[in-house]
Amino acid sequence: MSSLPTVAIIGRPNTGKSTLFNRLVGRRQAIVSDIPGTTRDHVAGVIEEAEIPYLLVDTGGMGGGTEDKAMEDDVHAQSLLAIEHADVIIFTVNSREELTASDFAIVDILRKRRRKHVPVLLIITKCDNPEQMEEMLPNFHQLGIADEVLPVSAPHRIGTDELETAIQERLKNAQFQKKDERQGTALASAVPRIAIIGQPNVGKSSLINAFMSDSERDKSPKLVSDVPGTTRDSTDTVIVREGKEFIFVDTAGLRKAAMKAEEIEGLSILRTVQALEHCDISILIVDATKTVSKQDKRIAKMAMEAGKGFIILLNKIDLLTTEQKKEKLNEMKIALHFCEFAPVVLCSAQTREGIVKIFDLIEMVQRNRLRRIATKDLQQWFSGVAASGPVGELGKSKYITQADELPPTFVVFVKDPRKVQLSQLKFLDRKLRETFGFDGTPIRWITKSSLKDER
Repeated sequence: MSSLPTVAIIGRPNTGKSTLFNRLVGRRQAIVSDIPGTTRDHVAGVIEEAEIPYLLVDTGGMGGGTEDKAMEDDVHAQSLLAIEHADVIIFTVNSREELTASDFAIVDILRKRRRKHVPVLLIITKCDNPEQMEEMLPNFHQLGIADEVLPVSAPHRIGTDELETAIQERLKNAQFQKKDERQGTALASAVPRIAIIGQPNVGKSSLINAFMSDSERDKSPKLVSDVPGTTRDSTDTVIVREGKEFIFVDTAGLRKAAMKAEEIEGLSILRTVQALEHCDISILIVDATKTVSKQDKRIAKMAMEAGKGFIILLNKIDLLTTEQKKEKLNEMKIALHFCEFAPVVLCSAQTREGIVKIFDLIEMVQRNRLRRIATKDLQQWFSGVAASGPVGELGKSKYITQADELPPTFVVFVKDPRKVQLSQLKFLDRKLRETFGFDGTPIRWITKSSLKDER
């Protein structure tokens, strides 16, 4: 069982899924609008402060009703994947509309496609008047799918506490670990977890095989094929090198041999989201024989946003000439410019070229993720940068410190945080890396008001 359970929000378009997601996550992450079908894909966030932390997944609407008919089949398929892999399902229905054929069609899908033990919470959204809802609730019970029916108004925080309680009860019944138990386990183990991410058929499983010694490959070979998405499930592989253990998680994610290409891609994304939330370092595998795609960029952005260590591997370089390798590196720098802090390794799973470098890089990135800079040294560095660089409002700051968080997070106290520009924070980020390194790990910046009596 995954250490981090998944809770999926599903329902027709415009039933308030994204608004509810934002309320539960505690920040405006999903796009919210009055246009049915605004959410095109999985949006995920970890509810870390809960007694049992979980990964909350928002999905696109099922059952049609949008203005973009070309996208509906793909969005529907993405929602099916979320249903099939969720540990708790939140089914949203709009209280301001009569039940539709699409609502009953979703109920039928839930009966057929969810795992039998997975509970369903029926959430009646947009319930601004709880008294009226008491009279309306019997109408929604006729759906006959839910363990519990709860009226909710996410914008007004009505019913959201009850929903959180219901989610926690279901996770406890499923024997998921509480937060203190998970943290204790994580702290007790110094073995880094490395998620192998990337598009199907870029060589993820082959690279894990190449990471192993000959004897280890004989003991636990992984399934490898030319068919995209051969790996059946996320699999932990423990590799021992020079007496040190590394846990690799393959996220290829094909569950059924008959799945279509778009279903394989969707499941790959869902598995990637899940793996990123409880790994230490992610390694993005890119096929060196192909152009860097939108999907490669998307996965790279997911890894950055997760705040984990990040390494990029260009696989299949044995198929390139020396000149082609140089061209590929230049292409990578341009296409993935937003994660230029990530080390790039040219390697080949077939010839094992570049494989040895990976383990040293993993150890280096892990050290950087956990690295702390003394406040005195940090303050001295900041004074020099602020005096000579284009930092605007940041130049008036009298104090900077590193927070006790991962990834490395730095807090700058300024008179008015609203005047701090993104370009100024990027300048600080670049200068910090020039002085202190932090290769392979994203850095987060927080600006806070220095006014003690701020209200």
